[in-house]
Amino acid sequence: MTKTCRLVTLGCKVNQYETQLVKEALQRNGYREAVDEEPADLCVVNTCTVTGTGDSKGRQTIRQLARQNPGSKTIVMGCYATRDPETISRLPGVFEVVRDKRELPDVLDRLGIVDMPTGISHFDGRKRAYVKVQDGCILKCTYCIIPSVRPGLHSRSPDDIEDEVRRLIDNGYREILLAGIHVCHFRVDTTRVKSGKPPFRLWHLLDRLDRIPGNWRMRLSSVEAAEIHDDFISAAANCEHLCAQFHPSLQSGSETVLRRMRRRYSAARFLDKLQAMRERLDNPAFTTDVIVGFPGETDEEFRQTLDVCEQAGFMKIHIFPFSARQGTPAADFPDQIPPEIRKERVQTLHRLERQLAMRYYASLRNQPLQVLVESLCSDQPGWVRGTDRSYTPVQLPGQESDFGEFVEGVGRQVGEEYLVADRL
Repeated sequence: MTKTCRLVTLGCKVNQYETQLVKEALQRNGYREAVDEEPADLCVVNTCTVTGTGDSKGRQTIRQLARQNPGSKTIVMGCYATRDPETISRLPGVFEVVRDKRELPDVLDRLGIVDMPTGISHFDGRKRAYVKVQDGCILKCTYCIIPSVRPGLHSRSPDDIEDEVRRLIDNGYREILLAGIHVCHFRVDTTRVKSGKPPFRLWHLLDRLDRIPGNWRMRLSSVEAAEIHDDFISAAANCEHLCAQFHPSLQSGSETVLRRMRRRYSAARFLDKLQAMRERLDNPAFTTDVIVGFPGETDEEFRQTLDVCEQAGFMKIHIFPFSARQGTPAADFPDQIPPEIRKERVQTLHRLERQLAMRYYASLRNQPLQVLVESLCSDQPGWVRGTDRSYTPVQLPGQESDFGEFVEGVGRQVGEEYLVADRL
């Protein structure tokens, strides 16, 4: 009799990739996903611990699965499992807590799951596929818990990555997103070892993958401003398949706040890096993360962040009110900002973010677009929604058969949340 499983993912793109890998391992070994209210024999929860809310959602999910799947065994993995395995092990239904994902094959082996794939073949529920290229972070930003739950650097082999990308393209995926905890540190862990071979880094990987033929495109999940240099820019400018959309995390536009965050660049240097990329690439889109209300952030420091965001011309800003994370230095910093001030600053930055987004959308008017169609427009029959190479959300005429395919269009009208396009 076929065994059933249920998988739940909380958190980042890397977690989503890792859950897909586990899912394919289970499928290879005779499992299928439980449907609707059908009870599952095995549950897998991939947790996040970036914030206390993430921890809470993880515990809530585990308890809910135990109620809905009585007698099921639950495997818990992910960053919260690494940070606080004792708490998780006491939750109902928990069979095993994976403290280190490198232990996962051994955990699955105890359940008779012995055929572990080296990569994925599908990315269920999405029109683009994520490919994890590396894991771990060695930086010491004062607000971030991730280096303590994903310590060290661990890069995948270029051969495995290329095989996986080719397989996904053959299976119909038109966009491949290269993801990692610190993507720009890809293969840094191997180049530190004196092997006598020339180093192979992220820009070499981009060049190698770009040689894969076909109607597809690739995207980077993130970059670090400190690692945008001539080699990287040259590779980006010469890669036919790489989308000219990049996500360098600003976090703050204030020099003093950046120092308190222990970031590795100044605001001025950050802007210089973006300008260097604009000089080599055609209208690149930049998205970013900003933490608002970092401890001690003054009105002037926040104003500096607004000013730098406007100079950077971001197409999208992911805005995070500072949340003290126990175990990080910033949680104990003096002058914590009151919630009402953090909320007010989030709203102010959001208003600027919408203005900057619409400004970038306007630059695409009358320009050719390649749109990856992802959904129907529920309020506009005969129209679909997707993203172009710049990751701009686009609405244009289409139908369900366009899902997961490229549609050519031309930018026509700027909306507050998306660009309206004519279909070619």
